[in-house]
Amino acid sequence: MTWLPFNRGLEKARFIERPNRFILHVQLQTGEITRAHLPDPGRLKELLTPGRSLWLEPASDSNRKTRWTAVLCETEDEKPLVSLQTTLANHLVGQALKERVLNEFKDWRLVRREYKVGASRFDFLMKHETLSEQMLLEVKSVTLAENGKGRFPDAVTARGTKHVEELTALAKNGEWRTAILFVAQRSDSTSIEPAADIDPIFAARLREAKEGGVLLFGRRTELSTAGIKLGEPCPVHPFPTESRH
Repeated sequence: MTWLPFNRGLEKARFIERPNRFILHVQLQTGEITRAHLPDPGRLKELLTPGRSLWLEPASDSNRKTRWTAVLCETEDEKPLVSLQTTLANHLVGQALKERVLNEFKDWRLVRREYKVGASRFDFLMKHETLSEQMLLEVKSVTLAENGKGRFPDAVTARGTKHVEELTALAKNGEWRTAILFVAQRSDSTSIEPAADIDPIFAARLREAKEGGVLLFGRRTELSTAGIKLGEPCPVHPFPTESRH
């Protein structure tokens, strides 16, 4: 299955605080306290707790204000690792579509990335191999998990809700096939569901999407300090059967 290595060696560090959405204060193993860029703007409050171990990648641009980028974070029980790079999900899926290794889309061919329809831009445009049908695919990165269930989003997402609404409308008018692929950037998620307690509007729109013909898929990943690998499929449950306490 598709594998993306981390390009530069990772440095272990300790999380201190998060002064804003995109900056972390961390302590390197040398004892130096410095700043690191955080690519994931989500809440991440379950992951970013004082003293938690992070893995950092050195910045490729020597002129950048932050010398490091946060790549991985350990979980509370020190396993598994969780990716802090939301864009990795798109890179993984794009490569897998190119390699034709996703059974969910075995009859579909990748046409291009970043395809605009109306006022929105969707992650991937695909064409059916034998039918005159096109599909729009949107990828969502999942980093929050509880009791083996991946949960999305971990913060209110007006943009994500808008994408779901538009995919539903396009599916209903019959001109497009539409799909959402949730990628759990951690290996301990056996299923994925909407986090209705965090963003009830997104959860409601996802249920409407399922009923309106939008295809919902999930995938796990396997992470190490060497890279990330796209894992096995996992089900998406837009109608959770168990109540959370």
